[in-house]
Amino acid sequence: MVRTESTMLELGTKAPGFSLLEPTTGKTVSLSDFEGAKALLVVFMCNHCPYVKHLNKPLADMIKQYESQGLKAVAINANDVDNYPDDSPDKMIEEVNNLGYSFPYLYDESQSVAKAYKAACTPDFFIFDDKQQLAYRGQFDDSRPKNDKPLTGDDMRNAIETILAGNTIPEEEQKPSMGCNIKWKPGNEPDYFG
Repeated sequence: MVRTESTMLELGTKAPGFSLLEPTTGKTVSLSDFEGAKALLVVFMCNHCPYVKHLNKPLADMIKQYESQGLKAVAINANDVDNYPDDSPDKMIEEVNNLGYSFPYLYDESQSVAKAYKAACTPDFFIFDDKQQLAYRGQFDDSRPKNDKPLTGDDMRNAIETILAGNTIPEEEQKPSMGCNIKWKPGNEPDYFG
């Protein structure tokens, strides 16, 4: 496990397109499926990362809470499943069923979508506005596994509410997410880290 921070993709970036398999349903889900959303949360996550496990249930609950207000969400797993079999599509199905995700959990086998978003860690959060332009990329809150800070989701909640209201979140108020590095396939590591 390598503790990694978000790359903090530039605000205003148009959501990169994707078309990925949802193992739970066997269907393909695309960015275009979320057109018209007042806010779209894209989260890069996986099953085995302790940082994701730390907040996956509160995150799922928060997404359910705001769906009726216009939030849409999609999770993407880009990890190398050959070396991390706990993140395989079959295990993703178990994760969805165990945690009751109300949003699609997609598999980025080629890792090209993670690269397009400059995703670095799990979890890595991106919230796009009603024009699918990046309005927030940051942390869920200050809590991390073993740091004894309460898991409140305050940063994420504030971001969602601000974007749903059509307002902007100042860049200086956005703190990078932190987690395990995305498990890149050998030779597939992106060049945006350095």
